[in-house]
This record gives sequence, structure tokens and C-alpha cells, in this order.
Amino acid sequence: MVHTVQAECCGKTITIETGKIAKQASGAVMIKSGDTMVLVTAVAMKTAKEGQGFFPLTVNYQEKAYAGGRIPGSFFKREGRPSDSETLTCRLIDRPIRPLFPEGFLNDTQIMATVMSADKDHDPGILAMIGASAALMVSDAPFAGPIAGVKVGRVDGKFIANPTAEQEEQSDMEIVIAASKDAILMVEGSASEVSEDDLLEAIFFGKEAVQGILAAQEELAAKVGVAKRDVPAPVVNEALKARVDALAKEEMKAAVRIKAKGERHDAIDAITEKTVAALAGEFEGSEKEVKAFIEDLEYNLVREHIIKDGSRIDGRDTKTIRNIATEVGFLPRAHGSALFTRGETQSIVAATLGTSVDEQRIDSLYGDSRKKFLLHYNFPPYSVGETSFRLAPGRREIGHGMLAERALQQVLPKHDDFPYTIRIVSDITESNGSSSMATVCGGSMSMMDAGIPIKAPVAGIAMGLIKEGDEYAILSDILGDEDHLGDMDFKVAGTAEGVTALQMDIKIGGVTREIMGAALAQAKAGRVHILGEMAKTLSTSRADLSSFAPRITTIWVKVDKIRDVIGSGGKNIRSVTEATGVAIDIEDTGKINIASNNKEACDLAIKMIRNLTAEAEEGKLYMGTVKKIMEFGAFVEIFPGTDGLVHVSELDTERVKNVSDILKEGDKVLVKCIGIDKQGKIKLSRKEALGQTFTE
Repeated sequence: MVHTVQAECCGKTITIETGKIAKQASGAVMIKSGDTMVLVTAVAMKTAKEGQGFFPLTVNYQEKAYAGGRIPGSFFKREGRPSDSETLTCRLIDRPIRPLFPEGFLNDTQIMATVMSADKDHDPGILAMIGASAALMVSDAPFAGPIAGVKVGRVDGKFIANPTAEQEEQSDMEIVIAASKDAILMVEGSASEVSEDDLLEAIFFGKEAVQGILAAQEELAAKVGVAKRDVPAPVVNEALKARVDALAKEEMKAAVRIKAKGERHDAIDAITEKTVAALAGEFEGSEKEVKAFIEDLEYNLVREHIIKDGSRIDGRDTKTIRNIATEVGFLPRAHGSALFTRGETQSIVAATLGTSVDEQRIDSLYGDSRKKFLLHYNFPPYSVGETSFRLAPGRREIGHGMLAERALQQVLPKHDDFPYTIRIVSDITESNGSSSMATVCGGSMSMMDAGIPIKAPVAGIAMGLIKEGDEYAILSDILGDEDHLGDMDFKVAGTAEGVTALQMDIKIGGVTREIMGAALAQAKAGRVHILGEMAKTLSTSRADLSSFAPRITTIWVKVDKIRDVIGSGGKNIRSVTEATGVAIDIEDTGKINIASNNKEACDLAIKMIRNLTAEAEEGKLYMGTVKKIMEFGAFVEIFPGTDGLVHVSELDTERVKNVSDILKEGDKVLVKCIGIDKQGKIKLSRKEALGQTFTE
């Protein structure tokens, strides 16, 4: 049976339908708003694989080219591997729903969202997030939803839920929020140096905006009436747990206080091996359970120390930032570079300047576009002392890179003022918490080192949360273990003036306004401290670009002269580049960017282009070339492709019988423009130029 519900979100109608499409899935919905339609399916296998030790949830999001009335631009003319945008949407869907499955549910579960129709004003990613929750709600999967997503913008001081494309261009923030009825579950987005108070208002505006969508999902689930599966709580071997505590607890108390990550992990591994060996005879086949109890012991002890004593793994209090060391100019041939080290987290970041030919072409549902600012984040396995066969960036690397890119993009100069393509590459060489925020700090410093005139330096910090009952502790600059054992990972980046990007993941049922407000305030204090440490090395952009970076000079020509610059079949522009070696980019507006490391070459190219577009001026002298001799005079080229006539009467002060007595083809001759008729024909005079001196 087909069931349909509708919800209003700030004047936009969202329709969710189930029972018509993909009926063999555990749950499936077609969600629609405007002309955007997304099919979302959920399948949860009936049984878990033998020996399964984790929850195998996968989320796939794909945009079909036909949804936008396009044919894929790839060689194969079909959809291929997910784009970065699709990968980021997968992460947005995964993060809020994953914590809402019960402990002990280990069955393979897959969400597939397929964009089948798309307009520009209704974001398919947001609909896919809502659809994922709805598909799980109408299935028998043990999902503790619903949740809903919304994008929040602000135009002229007014918050807007799910803004149109035009509104997004005018907005000073773009924040994606996932929420349940009672709490915020996930936040991600960027802002133009927005205050913490304004961000908090935006986040909870989003929470209120989705309440109708949550109610609609509950209505749909009630109509379908599918009972949820029972998931038995894991059976705990209390006797084994007691023996593990007795053997390992005291040693573990000391181990979790070891400051160095490697030494701490070695100590915990040694305790684990010792405990497994000691209990092997007493509890046959208990190795897996013993290791799980050891992890629980570590989890509980770390959290207990923080809540009761305010003391963290490495001895810091909840607000102290790890030691920071920075260098710039670390890579001598890079256009700009920085080495940023915070505690046991380290990143080498390089900035490279390019021209328009280096822009990234984006083939999306809505057509081709060009990307002028790129940030690539790499997390090699050696950074955490591991090995791996996979060296290509995965979803995590793409997500961390985009967070850093959004943070830095807000302070870039306008492209008209600084017409470069900019690429930032962050190679994480050591990691123990918040490598994406190290990328933000190092990326900001590398751009300043390159001489890119950014608006202000940007720093980032990762915040954590330990919550036990009504007690909680907010942690500044979290370690990797604190991220793993904590309840929240909240990354905030910005300038001294305000926030430029943020990302929050919650591992518990949600966080309150009070906790989020306190976390934002504490993050600001930490960010200002980090900016101060960065300023000790470099506080503003260098006055000059690197000597290895291309110099781009911008000139303008009349729009109707663009064809003269290009020439038939591109011969004119080709002759300029071949003669000078410069790179030239011509825009439809008449803007021409000339890039070269050689000033003389750049100057020559400008001169050649000026000659191609120059127009004759009455009364001005020109050094021209005789192109053709006629009985009535000579045609003289004063600019490439621009000729004027020197009539026989204008050749000399005395009467000239034959033009060839005075001029021959190929001669260089000084002439003066004495008029331009209504048809644009140029009249030249050699006679009036005699005795005058020509200067270019």
C-alpha cells in the first residue's frame, strides 16, 4: 500500500512517499520538494556475520546526471566513482544516524540515496538525509529516530531554512544541521566570521525548523505499522569482568596517565596481553571478551579522571592547549609553506599559486563550473605508526580537507583583486588529535608565507565532551584517545573576529544549548590563544609573492576587441604566447590576465596585446610598415591588422609623381593620423610627420 505524508519547512513543502518504489528493500521512500526527487532505500540484513565485532553501516549517495537533464562528462559517459560533493553528502547522512542504532546490533545495514530529479533551489543532499531517516523509520531496523536535516542561511540578518541558490549567494553562513526532537546531533558548515552567539541562534533555529518534518516521519511510520526488531542487550560475563578488573585495574590507572601516545598504547597493549594470558586457563576462549573488558576499563577510567579530577590523559586541565611550534618557508621551492606542530599532531602545508589553466573543472547536476581554491588533505598511515595498502584519499580525508577549505575560503582575497588559482596541500606527518585543525592553522600560515593577501589569519581547534549523567566536562584541543573515548568531536575554526567553519559530531543522544554555548565560548578562547602562537612566527601576509610564483598582470580591452586579440583561429594570441612564453587568460568581460615569472616577457606581451587592440587617434604619430603600393598612395599598417592610407598628396611637401619613388613595400615610415571617416577608414600623412620625433 502506498502511504504519503507532507511537511512544511519555512514555506517549502516536503513530500515523503513509501510503498510504491523499491518494495523489496527493508524500507524505501521517495522524497520530493519542488522538482527535486530522491529515492532513499534502507536494507538491514536479518542476521549478523559470524564473528562480527562492529556495526557495518554503509551510506551511498549518488547524483544521476539525468536528474539535471545532462549526460555525464566522463570518457565513459556514465556515472563513475563518487565526486567529492557526493562523498561529503554520504558523510552528512552517516554521522547523525549511526549513533541511533542500539549496541549489539551488528547486522550489515546499507542506505542508498539516488538523486533522480534536481532543480537548483531544493538541495538533494538535505532531502537525502531526511529520506535516510524516513526509510529506516518505515523498516524493521532498530533505529531510534527520526532525525531531520536542514540547511540554515542568513540574509540581511534574517535566518532562512533551506535557502534557494540565489539566497545562498547572499548569505553570510551556510550551516547544515541534523536534529532530533530534543537535541542537536550534527552540525557542519561555514560562515563569514560570524560570532559564536549568532551561530548558536542559527543552530537552534534549524532545530525548530525541522520539527514538522520529524512529526511527518512519525506519522508515516505509524501508517506503515512495521514492528521494529528486538535486539537483545549483550550478555555480560560478570565473573570474567570482575576478574579482568581485579587483574588489570590498578595497572590501567597508571597506564592511562602516560602522556606520550606511543608509550601509553604500548603499556595498555602489555596489560591486555598479560590479562589475556592470565585468564586463558580459567576462562577458555575468552580472549575477545577480555580485550573488550580492557577497552571498557580504559574508557571508564579516563572519563572518571576527567569528570572527578578535571585531569586529562596527558596531565592537562580541560582548557589548556598543547605546546605549539611553527615554521614558515619550510619548503624552499614551494610558493609558500609552513610546518605546524601542536603536541603530537604535525602537518606540513604547502601553498601553490597557478593561473586559470590550473582551475578544477566541476561536472555537476547543474552544469560545469570552475573551482579556483583547492585544499587537499593527506593522512598517510605512518602518521599514526601504521601500514596500509590504501594511499588514495578516503571519505575521511575528503571530509577533513573540505572542512579546512571552508575555514580558509572565507578570508581569501577577491578573485578580481588576486586572479590566481590557489592550491593548499596538507600532509599530516604525525597525528594525535585534530589534524584537520592543524591543516587550518598551517594552511593559513602557508598562504601568508606565499604572499597571498588574506583578510586575517585563521586557526582551528577541536573540542571534546565527557558527559556522565548531569555532570559534564568540555575539553579543549582533544587528543585522539579523548576523541575515541569521548561523547563529542566539535571542531571550530575562525579568525580573531569570528567563526569561519565548524563541524560537530555527537556520539550520544544529543547536546543541549547550554553545552553547545559553553563549548563555543571555550573554543573561542583556545582559538585566540593559537592565533597568538602563530603570530609569533608570522602575523600577516608577506608583501611580495615568492620568486618562484607566477606574476599575473591584469589589463582590460573593449569587449568588441577580444576577437582582435584572439585572431582568426587563435593566430594572434598564439603569436603572443610563442614570442613571450607567457600564459594568457581572456575573459568574456574583456579582462585579460597575463602570467609569467619574467617581467620583460610580461611587458612585451602587454605591448603586443595593446597593439592588437589599439585604435588610431587623430593627430597622433605612428611608426608604420608599408603593406601595399597603389597608384593613388600607400597602405601603411600602424597596428597589427590595422591599416591606413597615405594618399599620394600626403607623401611629401613637393609633388610626387610615382608613389614608388618615395616608398616601397616593407619600408618603416613615420606617419601622422590626419582623420578617420564615418566608415572608420584611417587617413595618414607622411608629409605632416616629416621632421618630427617619434616616441612610443
